[in-house]
Amino acid sequence: MEMSVRQENSDGAYGSMQDYLFPEKHSWSRKDRNKVPGPQRKLEKLLNQPGNKICADCGSPDPKWVSLSHGVYICIKCSGVHRSLGVHISKVLSIKLDEWTDEQVSCFIELGGNIAANKKYEACLPDECRKPKPDASIEERVEFIRRKYELLQFLGTSDNVTSSHRPQRTSSSSQTSSSQEKKPFDKQATRHRIGNALRNSWARKEAEYKYPKKSSSMAGMVEFIGLIKVNVVRGTNLAIRDVVSSDPYVIIALGHQSVRTRVIKNNLNPVWNESLMLSIPEQIPPLKLLVYDKDTFSTDDFMGEAEIDIQPLVAAAKAYETSSVTESTQLGKWVASKDNTLVQDGVITLIDGMVKQDISLRLQNVERGVLEIELECVPLTQ
Repeated sequence: MEMSVRQENSDGAYGSMQDYLFPEKHSWSRKDRNKVPGPQRKLEKLLNQPGNKICADCGSPDPKWVSLSHGVYICIKCSGVHRSLGVHISKVLSIKLDEWTDEQVSCFIELGGNIAANKKYEACLPDECRKPKPDASIEERVEFIRRKYELLQFLGTSDNVTSSHRPQRTSSSSQTSSSQEKKPFDKQATRHRIGNALRNSWARKEAEYKYPKKSSSMAGMVEFIGLIKVNVVRGTNLAIRDVVSSDPYVIIALGHQSVRTRVIKNNLNPVWNESLMLSIPEQIPPLKLLVYDKDTFSTDDFMGEAEIDIQPLVAAAKAYETSSVTESTQLGKWVASKDNTLVQDGVITLIDGMVKQDISLRLQNVERGVLEIELECVPLTQ
């Protein structure tokens, strides 16, 4: 990847990004996003209730994240572990960074907050099992959170009988063979094994319940340095996988983590505008994007892939964290060339205190298609 990290000044002179971002300590979160919509105000009001001012799992003060699935407020470190369990176990949202619907807020409030959740999920907590403390290691957090929410080892007897949190979902892709004629790009089993693995994760999770492993999830054992918010904007001129159209969705993977967009029916130019969040590990892997056509009675069809090196974006965000710059400016760019798949330069910008990058990519290993996404590096302080 060819990455430019030079800033053009008004007089035409150039200076490095590090020179432009002055070394005066300045927090990532200094821009106060004070235009808080109604749903977030309700969440922050609930946050002030007893028990909600600390993380439900480790007791860290001032939690800024929640598990929508369990109705608890959690800290940034515990949120990474929750996220690694998968959205079918714990769906994680930010109080301020995510856009909440009134329905989501109502469902979350009905769960009762940290005290109610801990009465349920820690009803039979053994004396020898101690909850993690704010300074707990990632290994301690993973072991406790997985036992509490995934394996449900601390539930009371009545909750164990009636609990509905264990996944009861069957694979959406039947193993029935299809008689339809597939195009040359449809089946690339070896190259796109990652896509099949991600799409079949439900089956793996169900197997883990029957034969739980002693070791913790590898995704949860990684220390995180931040979060990346991926807004999947749109696809353009995507490949046809049904008779005259496709039902596309996008899988986003970063290391062991994966999330996916909703399916848009019968559309070769889908507009998702869907934001998804992933934790950034210390050893930063490439961000992988895989596009599939949703099929009801056969395996989902491959529609292309792309890969993004997010290290320059993270480096720009780290540089901004120790700077005193407040105005919007360009921090760098991924230069489009014949050696990469960019449709145009992927510019890294500072806008309202947020470090973002807009990227438009030609999909690979497919006959056609372009995917547009917006990336934002989110600090651990938010």
